[in-house]
Amino acid sequence: MYAVIKTGGKQYKVATGEKIKVEQIAADVGQEIVIDQVLAVGEGSTITVGTPLVLGATVTVTVVAHGRHDKIRIFKMRRRKHYQKRQGHRQNFTELQIGVIAG
Repeated sequence: MYAVIKTGGKQYKVATGEKIKVEQIAADVGQEIVIDQVLAVGEGSTITVGTPLVLGATVTVTVVAHGRHDKIRIFKMRRRKHYQKRQGHRQNFTELQIGVIAG
C-alpha cells in the first residue's frame, strides 16, 4: 500500500516502512504525527485519488531525527562588469519513518 502526501509545500509518494526527509517539522524526536493531507492512496492496481484530498485517509509517521542538508553554493557573476556574489545555504530537514497508512 502506498500514499501520496503533502507536507512542507511538497508532495511525496510513501509506503509503509520507508524513511523520508521533509521540510522541518516542529516535533520532538520519537513523537508520532498524523498527516491528514493525503492526495492519493493506492494498493496494487487500485488507486483512490482525492479532489484535492482523500476523505478520511491518514498517514501515521514517527520523527526519527532532525538535521541539515549539505551546503548549496550560489555564485553569481557578470562578466566584464567586476561583479561577483557568493552565497551559501543549508536547509533544515526532519527525517520521518512511515508507519500506518489508513484510508
